[in-house]
Amino acid sequence: MGGFLYLSSTEKQPQEKVAYRVLGKTGIRMPVITMGVMNTDNPNLVRAALNAGMFHLDTAQTYQRGTNEAMIGEVLKGRPRDSFAISTKARLPNDRNTGLYLAEATEEAYTKKIDTSLKNLGLDYIDIYHHHNVWRRESAFYEPIMKALEKAKKAGKIRFIGITTHRNEPEVIRAAIDSKVYDVVLTAYNFRQQHGPEVKKAIAQAAEAGLGVVAMKTIGGNIRGSYASETIDARAALKWALQDPNVHTIIAGFTTFDQMNLDLAVMKDFALTQSEKNHLRRAKLFSGLYCQGCGQCLGQCLKQLPIPDLMRAYMYVYGYRNLVEAQDLLFSLNLPSEFCGDCSSCPVKCLNRWNVSARIQDVVHLREVPSNFIA
Repeated sequence: MGGFLYLSSTEKQPQEKVAYRVLGKTGIRMPVITMGVMNTDNPNLVRAALNAGMFHLDTAQTYQRGTNEAMIGEVLKGRPRDSFAISTKARLPNDRNTGLYLAEATEEAYTKKIDTSLKNLGLDYIDIYHHHNVWRRESAFYEPIMKALEKAKKAGKIRFIGITTHRNEPEVIRAAIDSKVYDVVLTAYNFRQQHGPEVKKAIAQAAEAGLGVVAMKTIGGNIRGSYASETIDARAALKWALQDPNVHTIIAGFTTFDQMNLDLAVMKDFALTQSEKNHLRRAKLFSGLYCQGCGQCLGQCLKQLPIPDLMRAYMYVYGYRNLVEAQDLLFSLNLPSEFCGDCSSCPVKCLNRWNVSARIQDVVHLREVPSNFIA
């Protein structure tokens, strides 16, 4: 693995020229847009992405109810190991309101997660294994998970250690830098973030420290589906993220061949036009589906509900059209049977000006739907 190369022969390169950036100290020469596979179970789309030059695939052990890694593994069979890169991720039980880990979050449990991912994918090693969905500095430094990842890296099970964050991103990114353990950060980053300048600054610090920077949530919670053009032009949103040279690649959650072709076109030319800049300025005025993750709702809710997670489930339904992921997230939250009906009025004042109570009551109905109806 020491001499690992990607696209090391001409026949592995895409037919049309696309832009690449080096993923920090990993040395991986990444296409500026790669595939996030969470929202698709279509192996033909994954094959098309690989054949088009998007040789990095991002998944997680829980995606598609645990079947996504195995689907990718089937696609990869017979392909030269140096022709693709895989990142996957896992988390352990934590308190949804504090972000801190529970007693059952052990080194042994996380080691089992890594081994399960290897088995699912049918690989001898995974390129990047992410400590998933972290939003507290203390959690980024959680010793049992860090030990499991470091031992797996030393054993050759994984090549690089990553960390992902959907909220409180600057704190987590800086913790990753300070740890001297993480090689890659996967962070939410889009034109809608009200704390965007702080995220941008943290990303620059990570890149300067040699960490690879991968961006997600770049379209910013579009209504009517991530790639719908009525509210946010996906092309413009992707280009916006790529204006930052410290973003080494974006994982794009496309689910159709047309959407993939849009991403491929952006990879060839991501200069923002004036009309696209104007469009993003207008789009920023609408809250859409992207939760800022500020956390102020947690202190306002009388029931202490994990509102950021619930808003994320809402985005999965109305933005991603991924009912499976939304339902699985809801079941993982250990919610009470009834809520948001016995408060005289909701005290939560959302930064996005959302009717939080109405959105919660809407999305939690998914708990009542038999899982086999939406699988």
